[in-house]
Amino acid sequence: MILIAATGLSAISCRHGRVYKSPAFDTDSLVRDWYPTDTFSIADIPWQEFFTDPVLLGLIDEGVRNNTDIQVAYARIEAAEAELRMARQALFPNASVAAEVNETLTSDGTSGRKVLGYSSPQYSLGITSTWEADIWGKLSATKRSQYASFLNSLEYRNLIYSSLVANIATTYYSLLALDRQLEITENMAQVLDQTVRTMEALMEAGIQNGASVQQSRAVYYATVVTIPDIESSIRQTENSLSVLIGRGPGPIERTGLDSQDVVPLIHTGVPAQMLARRPDVRQAELTFRSAFELTSAARAAFYPSVTLGSGSFLGWTSTSFTDFFRPEKLMANIIGQLTMPLFAQGQLRGNLRVAEATQEEAFLNFRQTVLTAGQEVSDIIYSFSSSVTKNPIRTLQIDALETAVYFTQELLTAGEADYTEVLTAQQSLLSAQLNRVSDRLEQLQYGVQLYKALGGGYPFPDRQE
Repeated sequence: MILIAATGLSAISCRHGRVYKSPAFDTDSLVRDWYPTDTFSIADIPWQEFFTDPVLLGLIDEGVRNNTDIQVAYARIEAAEAELRMARQALFPNASVAAEVNETLTSDGTSGRKVLGYSSPQYSLGITSTWEADIWGKLSATKRSQYASFLNSLEYRNLIYSSLVANIATTYYSLLALDRQLEITENMAQVLDQTVRTMEALMEAGIQNGASVQQSRAVYYATVVTIPDIESSIRQTENSLSVLIGRGPGPIERTGLDSQDVVPLIHTGVPAQMLARRPDVRQAELTFRSAFELTSAARAAFYPSVTLGSGSFLGWTSTSFTDFFRPEKLMANIIGQLTMPLFAQGQLRGNLRVAEATQEEAFLNFRQTVLTAGQEVSDIIYSFSSSVTKNPIRTLQIDALETAVYFTQELLTAGEADYTEVLTAQQSLLSAQLNRVSDRLEQLQYGVQLYKALGGGYPFPDRQE
């Protein structure tokens, strides 16, 4: 009778549970500088197509297969899967095989000549079972909470995955930029060395003095002394990239900075698209969802529980082994229990307040994550656009300085220019050339950062191969 009632009540149990709904936000106000007609997002492009350098693609693929953080993420997924399976199994009866030997010894109460001399054995073998009917949805809410935690572990994997792809790309671009800076510095060192020789020749001809020679040498040495620092940075960056892809420190094969494609046009999509794909935003919402379901479970704990008691038994029982498995020895014992909390109300109320506070904290964290994500996308979009506007100006600056270096060298040879004008023009040209490398690196990295900030790279693999 209890089981029939439990089945009927289970059919209406959903009426007592709360249905989860994603929190609503005004997404249009979360991101600045977006265009309502821009419905395509670069985040829709798989990383295998977003990046065009074959060497970089190989490094990313190697990193995805070997990186330790990715392996830790998959271990977390396996743990979350196990916890989800346990939560699901709680909805079903728990059955066990039980064997029992019960021997009672008694004495002869009349004569007293036999003390504990009479034996009455009882043998039993069967199945015991316990089961709680999920009338108020407590177990279902716990299962949904574990499912949200499982999805959270997947989003953690996605977050590590996208971060790894972005870190490998930005480190690779930094390495290419250092190569280019080293090349520019070495070329300028050759130019400055030639300037020193020119100054020496002019001094011998009586056109320049010793101060001009020493000053030109000082500028030459100041340039050459930066080369070991750049070489050291290259080696350290190679080592960092090696560790990212799961190797020991060592050299990295690479192409050149000039062969890299900067994203020509920013496609971000509408704000709802921008933020919905981000693993950190999805993680924050799933944490809130898990807390929401645990609050429902804490509320359901106030209601009575119907259980199939631990004394329930189905099997054989007999006083001897000879006729143990005969049909008439089969026994069934079913115990149903209806329990209502009485003196645990303080603890239940405390558990509910803790669950509600945790849910509120998770909601606020989710809201802050969404706001921070909107700020990050807004900052990158504007910074990327601002950086691109420098390109034509930087080109004009370098063209002007190259012309200035040529003219001052010609005038110096003719004795019509001061040596400081030549050195100043050469130093300015070196600085501008290095800044152009920094501009290009900045734009490449902004492109990667925007791709990551929009949640680019989906779909991520479910398992490592």
